[in-house]
Amino acid sequence: MTQKELEKYLWGAATALRGTIDAGDYKQYIFPLLFYKRICDVYDEEFERALTDSDGDMEYAAFAENHHFQVPESAHWKTVRETTTNVGVAIQDAMRDIEKANPETLYGIFGDASWTNKNRLSDETLINLIEHFSQHTLSLANVPDDKLGNAYEYLIKEFADDSGHTAAEFYTNRTVVTLMTKIMDPQPGESVYDPTCGSGGLLLNCALHLKEEGKEYRTLKLYGQEINLITSAIARMNMFMHGIEEFSIVRGDTLARPAFLHNDELKTFNVILANPPYSIKAWGRKTFENDPYGRNLWGTPPQGCADYAFQQHIHKSMDKENGRYAILWPHGILFRDMEAEMRRKMVQEDQIEAVIGLGPNLFYNSPMEAMILVGNTNKPKERKGKVLFINGKEDVIDNKGLAYLTNDHIDKFYKAFKNFNDIPNYAKVASIEEILSHDGNMNINFYVKKEKSSEDFSFGKTFSLWNESSKELKKSMGELFEVLK
Repeated sequence: MTQKELEKYLWGAATALRGTIDAGDYKQYIFPLLFYKRICDVYDEEFERALTDSDGDMEYAAFAENHHFQVPESAHWKTVRETTTNVGVAIQDAMRDIEKANPETLYGIFGDASWTNKNRLSDETLINLIEHFSQHTLSLANVPDDKLGNAYEYLIKEFADDSGHTAAEFYTNRTVVTLMTKIMDPQPGESVYDPTCGSGGLLLNCALHLKEEGKEYRTLKLYGQEINLITSAIARMNMFMHGIEEFSIVRGDTLARPAFLHNDELKTFNVILANPPYSIKAWGRKTFENDPYGRNLWGTPPQGCADYAFQQHIHKSMDKENGRYAILWPHGILFRDMEAEMRRKMVQEDQIEAVIGLGPNLFYNSPMEAMILVGNTNKPKERKGKVLFINGKEDVIDNKGLAYLTNDHIDKFYKAFKNFNDIPNYAKVASIEEILSHDGNMNINFYVKKEKSSEDFSFGKTFSLWNESSKELKKSMGELFEVLK
């Protein structure tokens, strides 16, 4: 299959569910089935290879060392395919048995979808789904990791389009992800962390970035935490589908129970990339006041907005010698009054490297303008005491409310960040003192002044011109009536 044919084939499974469940729920059924089919087909491929290598020794071919994952015969796709009644029970049992057979790598990876609810998914619907997936063999020989990984990402994007406002919980605009990864420039052997990892796109892109550059991407250490069970499962499947096995993605609440600790303190990382949930109201503010990990170093955010709780968690999680972050936020974090004191303290730390303003609609299904906050614990000498502000809100393509950055846009942002110089009407290097003179307000418009074009007029000027033109029109009409008399 070509890439397009593979994507069409996989999307066909989702269309089989139309009318039976909400579009926003497709992902919790389609992804586990796809991963289940892939595991079984690769297991068969490995079995045949081992059988050939051992001159037909069936017992040797089944040895664990010949396989990525163990698939018990009773849990194999072929066994479930033969089931015609209570198909949901058969699928659920098979998935649980595979998880048990691979406890260190696959525990909980198939999520908690309700396979046995016949009011949602009848035997007929599930049989049709299984038959659809059975049309093609998803072995490594037929569908290499790169191709299947790209198709998996395509599905994530399609499900995001179908999911309405909930899409932002698991999907970050991939053109923005590319820009953030390019700015961070992860290197082989470094650790990369996403405290709110969704479907894992930011983590995954770091590995793919190194791979595209011809560097050793397998030594990259990937860590992620995600509060939603099915989304964290999708992230783990996403890694395996791309052939990446060295990662740790944990389900859990990052603010209440951070997953990655070292000697009872927060583990620190070289690179942090994140698109945190913004302005969440239901969070443990009371506990954060006396945070055992010392994350409230600038103060405790208000109950109605946890943004600076996430920002302080990220700040505390940076490697002290070589830690850097690129975080996607709405602009409000730069100037809201209720966080002014915390923001001043953050500015005074002198670890903010850049504030990159993006255009509207880059948050999924939200018209808000986005921005990337870039930090560094080891800023180059020439950047110390300075912050680069970029106003790139016009560098975006808006396609019916779903915006994206072109390669030219990404290159423009990246070059401006690397050069770290003033660019008229686009970029400005401001000193920490200048920012503090604005009481820590980092509103990009304070620093990057856009020149008004000759066509931009104030209301008074516009009204005056309109009034003058009305007088001229009245005069010319009077002259015309005189001529016609």
